[in-house]
Amino acid sequence: MNAADPGRPEPASDASVDEIQKDIDATRGELGETVEALSAKLDVKHQAKQKIDDTKNVIADKVHTVRSKGSDVGSHVVDAATDDEGSVRPVVPIAALALIAAIVGVLIWRRRH
Repeated sequence: MNAADPGRPEPASDASVDEIQKDIDATRGELGETVEALSAKLDVKHQAKQKIDDTKNVIADKVHTVRSKGSDVGSHVVDAATDDEGSVRPVVPIAALALIAAIVGVLIWRRRH
């Protein structure tokens, strides 16, 4: 095993029992860490749960960002669509109808092609 790990040489042939025991203990510790790492890699259930948790966090962050941008856009739309007294400007319904007509036109065009 130590032949693969050149950083830690085998104990010398004249090593004391304590040196050999320390080497065995260190090797056991490394082996334990290796087994734990392999077990973690092979634990598909845990990896799937971790990936789900990570994805939930990413989605929650994006939802928060979209909501904050949406409220900003909503307030700008309200400001643009109403006059100082809060009444709807006459241009807004015409623009809304034009937008709806454009969307319907695109949908019809897509279905035909």
